[in-house]
Amino acid sequence: MKFAHDFKETLRREGFPRDWVELAVPYGQLKKVLKRVAHELSGLGLDPETLRQLLDPAADSPLAAKYRLNAAVNSKLLRPKLTVTVHMCNGTAVDASLTPSSRALLQRIARLQYLNPDESPDQLQEVITASQSLRINDSSPSEPLDAAAATTAAPQEQVVTTEQFERIEVPLVCDSEFFSLLQNDVKKLDALQAKEEKAMVAEIIALRQDVSHLTKPSRLSKSDLARWRAIFELYLDAQVFFSTNEQDHGSRSSQTASRQFQWFKEEITKRNLAKSFKIAESREALIRFLRLNDVLLKNLHFQEINQVAIYKILKKFDKRTCLGVSKSFPVEVHSDKLLAGSVAKDVCAQMSTDLVSVVPQISDYLCPICFAIAYRPVRLACQHVFCIRCIVKIQRRNEKNCPLCRADTVMRASADNLDIQLERYMRKYFPKESKEKQRANEIERGIEDYGPEYVHSECSIM
Repeated sequence: MKFAHDFKETLRREGFPRDWVELAVPYGQLKKVLKRVAHELSGLGLDPETLRQLLDPAADSPLAAKYRLNAAVNSKLLRPKLTVTVHMCNGTAVDASLTPSSRALLQRIARLQYLNPDESPDQLQEVITASQSLRINDSSPSEPLDAAAATTAAPQEQVVTTEQFERIEVPLVCDSEFFSLLQNDVKKLDALQAKEEKAMVAEIIALRQDVSHLTKPSRLSKSDLARWRAIFELYLDAQVFFSTNEQDHGSRSSQTASRQFQWFKEEITKRNLAKSFKIAESREALIRFLRLNDVLLKNLHFQEINQVAIYKILKKFDKRTCLGVSKSFPVEVHSDKLLAGSVAKDVCAQMSTDLVSVVPQISDYLCPICFAIAYRPVRLACQHVFCIRCIVKIQRRNEKNCPLCRADTVMRASADNLDIQLERYMRKYFPKESKEKQRANEIERGIEDYGPEYVHSECSIM
């Protein structure tokens, strides 16, 4: 009762759109149907403890049951099926754990299914309703026939005994209603998540075009390349929805993601990045970017509370029936959005590849040795890239192997290995860092040529 109230309050308090709330898991309605499921099973003598014994594969009793969620023929709708395997002798259930009334009921269901295999579940249900409840009573074995009566009734000719184990399907109605209601809601939530994901991806593509225009390097016009690079660098450091840290790697919960996103926004304000834009359109693009993350956070939170509602009701179903569907339902329902939790993952991947990558990050162009920008990049035969100063130092030490892959490529590097196209790209998108690296190279070379007293001076025209 407490969770049902909390679930309802969360939907009301968090300000989700009305159409979202209408599609939320009908937890209260499912609880009512679950009561009818438990009552139906109890009416058949299948209380939770009895079902637990029947469904336990380690049980020694020859009477066994299986409960499966299978899709109906030519349909994706789940059809729950409860089957009981009974020891039959000449068409009579002889299991010692069956009461006479239970034996008669199983025989009638088996005979009806054998004669009319296409019989509807409703007609089979009438057989159960008209009969006594199916009960398993280990302390009440079947009564033996009176010895005298058996002797009198025995025929003179020899009787051929036929023994077999027969599988009987017990028709149930309420569990079908329960899973039909739950599966239908999961499908609607999947459709909603797919719709929201499509809208967010469209916004990402539109933002990509705008940010690409706003950060285009140009000598003649204004550019906000440095500001957007700082913003996206902060965003990557925040790791809002996913963490790559060893202690908490993986997807973040909506609560943790909200906390990380708040830190990201505070850092933007603290560094005055929004106020330092040179182009007015950049402020509008930043507002759209923040709004996009807010929408994704709201989707993640809505997905989480519905996931919890589904797991709670399935756990309650197992507690009331011992049928063990909490593990099988998520697999059989084939939910590729809600239960898979793929929306945040897909949107974040799209954001990283289509939006954040528009602004090149310097971390992708660092020399693996000195960890500064690999200005004047040398691409070895093994395709690894280093700055020219580090390659020169390695060659002076007569080290043949690549520091990353250990391939014999270092001593064979020459001026032909300079990646001129990548060098132009670095000058274009990292002009400040490239100039700093060039100055550092000149100072280091001056010290090598003239000693530690060397003082670097910039070029000046008299």
